[in-house]
Amino acid sequence: MGASEFRFFLSCDINSPVTFRSTSSMESPPVQKSTDSVLNKIRLYMFIAQWNPPRLVSVAEEKKQELYIECALYINGAPFGLPMRTRLHTTGSPYCWNELITLSSKYRDLTAHSQLAITVSKHIACLFLWYFLCLLISESPLVAGMGCFLRKTEGLIGGATILLFNSKMQMKSGKQKLRLWQGKEADGSFPTSTPGKVPWHECGELERLEKLMNKFERGQIQSIDWLDRLMLKSLDKIKEQESSKHGNSNLYLVIDFCSFEHRVVFQVQSSLLKNLSKSGAKFVTVWDTELGKFNPSEHKQLKLARSLDRGIIDRDLKPSNAERKSIQSVLKYPPTRTLSGDERQLSFRERPFWEVSLMTEKRALTKFLRCVEWSDVQEAKQAIQLMYKWETIDVCDALELLSPLFQSEEVRAFAVSVLERADDEELQCYLLQLVQAIRFERSDRSRLSQFLVERALRNIELASYFRWYVNVELTDHVYNKRYHSTYSLLEESMSKLPPGVNGEDGSKLWQSLVRQTELTAQLCTITREVRNIRGNTQKKLISLSSF
Repeated sequence: MGASEFRFFLSCDINSPVTFRSTSSMESPPVQKSTDSVLNKIRLYMFIAQWNPPRLVSVAEEKKQELYIECALYINGAPFGLPMRTRLHTTGSPYCWNELITLSSKYRDLTAHSQLAITVSKHIACLFLWYFLCLLISESPLVAGMGCFLRKTEGLIGGATILLFNSKMQMKSGKQKLRLWQGKEADGSFPTSTPGKVPWHECGELERLEKLMNKFERGQIQSIDWLDRLMLKSLDKIKEQESSKHGNSNLYLVIDFCSFEHRVVFQVQSSLLKNLSKSGAKFVTVWDTELGKFNPSEHKQLKLARSLDRGIIDRDLKPSNAERKSIQSVLKYPPTRTLSGDERQLSFRERPFWEVSLMTEKRALTKFLRCVEWSDVQEAKQAIQLMYKWETIDVCDALELLSPLFQSEEVRAFAVSVLERADDEELQCYLLQLVQAIRFERSDRSRLSQFLVERALRNIELASYFRWYVNVELTDHVYNKRYHSTYSLLEESMSKLPPGVNGEDGSKLWQSLVRQTELTAQLCTITREVRNIRGNTQKKLISLSSF
């Protein structure tokens, strides 16, 4: 995948339920004051009801508190679907459920303002048992009211709300750290009063490292074993320092959203768009998936317009000031900039202006040749005639004519003729790029490969670099046949060289170049053996001297 490509899925196309995992939980255990207050109220109700089962109360006091998570999906501030609960957790701090939660709603049903409301609560053991026991043994309204009270005595730890899509309309993935609002239930309205995201002015070094760690776990940062171990150790030390510095006053909950192969971008279903248009909605954001792609209707229009202007060449035609500025701005574009259809049509229409005024501008030739439709024979013929009338371009500009944008053999041969003026020192600076440009030629024994072989035969240093560059390209599974042909051409041509001043013929020179590969292989073998030797540097030096 190229660096400029962005592959993604549309949320309306994902027919799967919303799934996430609660990986770890609060860094600080909840306090026990609410439990004591509840038990005191239980004793008060039992005293009023003149009923005192001491064993039942003692059992309730001995039981540990149990925590659970309740999750609910809210769309545009309204609850959507059924809420889900996790299992009870009684192992104590730190509380970690590590449970996969699957909601009843699907990704295709989400909107841009969909958010997840998460509430952490604690449940006092044996209270429900005591409530049902009261209903069985007593018919007193006071006892029944006491049972209703006990049914609502589950302690609230805190809640937080998180949006499922970020500001770029991309679905959040990976681990998300939420700060719980203690004593508050998660608010699902939009905007919410219990945001789980830590405000930016409160984020410190630990929050920054956690974001980088999240990218590392998703594979967005390259993994290096020895560096990863050092990083994890440093991260643990920073966590200890931050916790000792700020204390555990805040409660945090970490959840792990589902990760897909590509990013998930929000998109409204087509049926919803129709309903929104009928309801009178004025602005609807629609993601155009064909933006920047080939447009056949536009291409046909440009082709018809060029065919009309092809045979009409007015020598007195001059561009306007706006068109002249547009042409000058095109000349300043870098080689990697793609010309638009209007720019290409303007440059081709102003051929007399190029011929009269810009032929002395060397850098304008490459821009003009990029505006030509090479599939049209007549248009390509006119462009070739203008190309040979142009002032000779520099060697660096000739490299652009050897790119995959130009498939014409005449243009590539013209670029090679420009390279013939360069000396060996300058040619060596561009040798690697020239070797890579061989893959874009139309034949195995192209003009470019023959030129590079001829120059390599004149200079043994240049031949050594050229052979190494071609040898590396032999591992390419797509173009290895073409580079094998160039390699064979170099070997055959060098073997036919007559003896030089030192009395060495071409065969001996070629054998000396081949022995470079053997020497490199031996050095790599020695390096691996020395690296595997255990001991200090002195011991490795002794082992190295034995080779």
